[in-house]
Amino acid sequence: MRILHTSDWHIGRTFHGHSTLDALTGVLDALVEQVRTNDVDLVVIAGDVFDSAAPAAACYPVLSGTLGALADAGARVVVTSGNHDSAARLGFQSALLRPEITVLTDPASVGTPVTLGDEHGPVHVYGIPYLEPAIVRHLWHGVELRTQAQTMTHALDLVRADLAARGGRAVVAAHCFAAGVEATPGVEREIRQGGLDVVPLAAFDGPDYVALGHIHGRQQLSDRVRYAGAPLHYSFGEADKPRGSWLVDLDASGLRTVEWMPLPVPRPLVTVRGPLDELLTAERLEVHRDQWVRAEYTDPTPQPDPMRRLQERFPWCATVVHLPAVTRPDDGHGYARRVRAARDDGEIIDAFLAHVREGEAASAAERALIGDVLDAHRVAQVRA
Repeated sequence: MRILHTSDWHIGRTFHGHSTLDALTGVLDALVEQVRTNDVDLVVIAGDVFDSAAPAAACYPVLSGTLGALADAGARVVVTSGNHDSAARLGFQSALLRPEITVLTDPASVGTPVTLGDEHGPVHVYGIPYLEPAIVRHLWHGVELRTQAQTMTHALDLVRADLAARGGRAVVAAHCFAAGVEATPGVEREIRQGGLDVVPLAAFDGPDYVALGHIHGRQQLSDRVRYAGAPLHYSFGEADKPRGSWLVDLDASGLRTVEWMPLPVPRPLVTVRGPLDELLTAERLEVHRDQWVRAEYTDPTPQPDPMRRLQERFPWCATVVHLPAVTRPDDGHGYARRVRAARDDGEIIDAFLAHVREGEAASAAERALIGDVLDAHRVAQVRA
């Protein structure tokens, strides 16, 4: 049996204020083509289908159209919910879907598989929706479920018990933060902070393949436990991570091969760094004109209107950060202390300029201008 493992579509997420629906639709079209050309039997979507619990109306046609196209390409489709999804919204229409499409969002169904078959016998697909311990612990009395680790381990115990009774091969789809994974800072909005909610790798023992979601970059925790990552880049922190899906082959004895299937990147992401004038004029940067750009300018002081100026050269410049190449060493004299030590308004302004300009105080010309303004202010107060 041939399986395509994908996850974390995040339909509806924006990228620095820009809609990603058109770009995502194009990438999902390419994923459908992967299914068609590789004779895929089963597509597993491991959670975070939507980016929020209340997606905009325009998000639903993207999902329904893609699911229908996957089924038309000849695949069974199994979808589970992630921590970004509303299980109720994602699953409410599951009974109305085509028989080739199954959406698993009910925690009570954990341990009950969707069963497919090939020439080697049955393949049981166990979908585990995102399980919030506080919400699902009432379903399983007598079991301590206070952490993700405990909850996912119990869910996999139910899978293992059912599989032992049924026999055959098994695939699990789940959405969690597994031990040993390398997260991208600022990208994955972690289910919880700290180590208590990290699921140990041993929890996934048993099934022939475990298709995980939640981490946006592809990762291999073992031969049979993997993250496919997101189909689009949703952060500059992901720029160096390839986009794609895992193509999994099962034979009579279980897992046979796993192959990475790359997906197109509609608009590459790049970070450019240097003085603002260099970013605006350097010929070597012209190649980035039609890419998403994060600009880090290194001038000693903040420059006027950098975003507008950069977007004139890079129309897809999404973010600008001032990161001075040389930073002032801490001399122990904080801004508040400098202000308290100032003897007049001119020295207060000078302390402020030194604070925001990495130690560069007012020049002689600036001090003269500041003096003129303060003198004019004093005259106006006297006349008032």
